[in-house]
Amino acid sequence: MRLSTPTLWLTAASMLWVQSPCHAQASAAELRGTAGRSPQWPDTVVAHLEALALLQTLNSELLSHDSATLTLDRWCAAHQLASPPLVIAEKLSGVDKPPTALQRQELGVTATEPVRYRRVRLRCGKQVLSVAENWYVPGRLSLNMNRQLETTDVPFGRVVQSLHFSRHILEATLLWSPLPPGWDVEHSGIPHRLLTWPDAQSQVLRHRAVLVLPDGRPISEVVESYTAQVLAFPEPKL
Repeated sequence: MRLSTPTLWLTAASMLWVQSPCHAQASAAELRGTAGRSPQWPDTVVAHLEALALLQTLNSELLSHDSATLTLDRWCAAHQLASPPLVIAEKLSGVDKPPTALQRQELGVTATEPVRYRRVRLRCGKQVLSVAENWYVPGRLSLNMNRQLETTDVPFGRVVQSLHFSRHILEATLLWSPLPPGWDVEHSGIPHRLLTWPDAQSQVLRHRAVLVLPDGRPISEVVESYTAQVLAFPEPKL
């Protein structure tokens, strides 16, 4: 199958690891007042490095699977964040963000083709694992899918799962690390006191991705800001 130019560009972009974000993080107001908790781990070097290793593990899982929702389902179940361990979406209304010219190019749509905006908190029980922004092309989805996206809180990935889409990563940014910048080249070793733990509202990881149909047509661009609540479970024992 011959891929279109936008698809070829997206395939190449999905191989990049970009450290400088081009989208604003989810606002503190969207996370404030949630019932989730921050990591309650001891303030030790080992615990901080365990947390960093777990964040890199979650990042790797998100990078290597097409559905962030199903990846978070598995993460929630493995770390017993809730019972049942099912990720649900909580729609955030009252905000609309028209797509930029670059986003329209990435979605392969014209300047006038409709693109809708949806913003949700993704929860596992009381834990808000991420805030996800979604610009999607309604003309490439079924009527029932559009109805669900407009009237229900079902996560986007679950609504369109039957389309067998693939996920092309445009950016993946680690927003928290216990190690100070330059620790690996200054030859001073790991500091005895690392940076503080992030609170429940802090964002620790962000992804920007395009979801693409098997025929190469993009259906959605997402920006996902993951919170410290992905680590809201007891410290693992080495």
